[in-house]
Amino acid sequence: MTCSFQVFYSINVMDQANTGFKFRLLPGSDFLAGVKDTFPLIVGAIPFGLIFGTLAQSSGLSFAGTLAMSAFVFAGSAQFIALGLVAAGTAWPLVVLTTLIVNVRHVLYSATLAPYMSRLPQRWQLPLAFWLTDETFAVVIQRYANRPDSPHNHWYHLGSAVSMYLNWQCWTLLGLIGGQMLPNAAEWGLDFAMPVTFIGMVIPYLKNRAMWVTVMVAGLVSMLVYSLPHKSGLMLAALAGIGAGLLFGKGQNHG
Repeated sequence: MTCSFQVFYSINVMDQANTGFKFRLLPGSDFLAGVKDTFPLIVGAIPFGLIFGTLAQSSGLSFAGTLAMSAFVFAGSAQFIALGLVAAGTAWPLVVLTTLIVNVRHVLYSATLAPYMSRLPQRWQLPLAFWLTDETFAVVIQRYANRPDSPHNHWYHLGSAVSMYLNWQCWTLLGLIGGQMLPNAAEWGLDFAMPVTFIGMVIPYLKNRAMWVTVMVAGLVSMLVYSLPHKSGLMLAALAGIGAGLLFGKGQNHG
């Protein structure tokens, strides 16, 4: 591990514009900074991976299928929703459609990040797009906004993304193993960490009343329509929250 990180370090021996020497760490320090800043969210994601791995086989997925889903889908909330739909015997087109709608928020994430990443070559854009998660977005958008001119922001982004990815794979595997050894692990209540983590990511971004209205309405509607089949309540709650926020914002502007 130490040797691999050393590859990313380089030293500027002399700054010709100034006298003397100027030392600075290049990509490796930004990579590690991305890992460090994402660490609290990595810890918050641990119960998600454990619960997913624990529930997957009892829902009808094979051991290999569960690992493949985490490796190639890599979308915690969508994976849980798909798992529930598969367990209920839902037709695959509806599973795909539901998870697609749940992940539409990534279009907004991408649009927000696009101005900062547009100059990157595709060999950077493609993997960073695949590894984009709620947690990584919450961390890296602050870095891009606060240090837009840093030449190594993409290394910071990579550190955040890779650490989240490896964490998810690791705890999915441990959840699978634990689910076989501890049949009742799914009843331990570890899933409480999911809403708590998302609340912690969302609250710092609520900067005006329209945003608060959006979140409050979406939360209230999600509880009222929770029992609707095929997780369709999530879609209704999202639409209700967005609509309420837009109406409230227009009312403020006209006022």
